[in-house]
Amino acid sequence: MNMKDSKLPRSNNRISDNIASLPKSGIRDFFELVSNMVDDDVISLGIGEPDFATPWHIREAAIYSLEKGHTNYTSNLGLYSLRNEICKYLTSDYKIDYCPEKECIITVGVSEGLDLLFRAIINPGDEIIYHEPCYVSYNAEIKMAYGVPVAIETKEKDAFALHPDDLRKAITPKTKAILLNFPCNPTGATLNLEQMKEIAEIAIENDLIVITDEIYSELTYEDRLPTIASLPGMKDRTVFLHGFSKAFAMTGFRIGFACGPDDIIDAMMKIHQYSMLCAPILAQEAAEEALINGQRDMNAMKNEYMERRNVVVKGFNDMGLDCLKPKGSFYVFVNITSTGLTSMEFAKRLLEDYKVAVVPGTAFGKCGEGYIRCAYAASMGDLINALARIREFVKGLNSV
Repeated sequence: MNMKDSKLPRSNNRISDNIASLPKSGIRDFFELVSNMVDDDVISLGIGEPDFATPWHIREAAIYSLEKGHTNYTSNLGLYSLRNEICKYLTSDYKIDYCPEKECIITVGVSEGLDLLFRAIINPGDEIIYHEPCYVSYNAEIKMAYGVPVAIETKEKDAFALHPDDLRKAITPKTKAILLNFPCNPTGATLNLEQMKEIAEIAIENDLIVITDEIYSELTYEDRLPTIASLPGMKDRTVFLHGFSKAFAMTGFRIGFACGPDDIIDAMMKIHQYSMLCAPILAQEAAEEALINGQRDMNAMKNEYMERRNVVVKGFNDMGLDCLKPKGSFYVFVNITSTGLTSMEFAKRLLEDYKVAVVPGTAFGKCGEGYIRCAYAASMGDLINALARIREFVKGLNSV
């Protein structure tokens, strides 16, 4: 036999059943369509990434790190100096104190932080409650850790806030944790203080861990509430996840962090040291610069997002598509049920016929049907042009 012609038998079980059962990201699947379009006139309101370049002094910190020859590993927990700055920042801006030695770990983005956390706390069959529509990774990351995702639908009539009564109904003896993301991707929803306090009481009554993903918290346009971790009785049962991608426009640096009880952080570190080892040192040093000197840049970007938000919300409502004004993040979640199209039909036809890319609401859970997500992390000129194209698209649908 010619060995070059031989092939290994392709069995039916090469891929883990657990992984094979996972769907691909609805966002990435849709943007494969966008990337395959040769027309360069497409305006993308899709990917949740700031259109601002990382502020120059943060980029300079990364360059200087290389110039100084800082190309080594760091502690598995991350640079102590960065952890210390994070804890100081959380004390001043979030009113909660963490110990940088034991209660903070630097991760490769918030996504890795979530993965580490789920693997650290979940036993097979444990249920994790979260709210939908939500970030696309939550359901999949819970399943990859052999947990059971339990979604609670949030509704437009409630401004997409998580209703405490719905949370109570979802809890079972197998519930291990509650995952919160406010301000929320994709809806821009937030909680009010009474809702937050009631959720905290439910967690305490049922002895549950609370996971709070606050990656968009600096991009809250009205008065920012305290983190749920700062409420009485909550610090010892809450893991606070955050990062630098959104508020500091540092998506490509892939720097996140988790703060929480030392036993949970230690368990996360065990997994991190065997899988990722540490986050890149130059990105960690850039993140430190962002915390020390980046407040002005962050506020300037936030003010620009707020102006864009107001234009986009008015634009959609004026064309007859209901659009709640988001209280945070840089997304609008637009109700397109009046067009008679499904979310996918709307998004595909808008892309093919009018060269505007948005994300079908179903990418964020089944209850996202009837909605599209539009990111206003784009220039004002592109937003105005996109709104004009969408208006023409909707007008054409209504005239049929």
